[in-house]
Amino acid sequence: MTALLSDRDIQTKLSHLPDWSLSDKTITCTRNFKDFVTAIAFVNQLVEPAEAAGHHPDIQISYNRVVISLSTHDAGGLTDKDFAMATTISSLD
Repeated sequence: MTALLSDRDIQTKLSHLPDWSLSDKTITCTRNFKDFVTAIAFVNQLVEPAEAAGHHPDIQISYNRVVISLSTHDAGGLTDKDFAMATTISSLD
């Protein structure tokens, strides 16, 4: 099982991901796009890195808005896997 991060580690890692916020045991990012097609194209970009990492975000789509949430459910909170995936997601256009 992957080790949970301490509160201090979480805050340090979040400081490098300004578009992400902490809510309980989850980090979340909201991205807005010009339209639905562009939002879906962005979501499609998440598939390959998520599959490669074996770590899948929770995704909510509302027309041109995509909300991405990460937590390592089997560990019961945030781990390095979440921040690695958040960094990858943040690098996507």
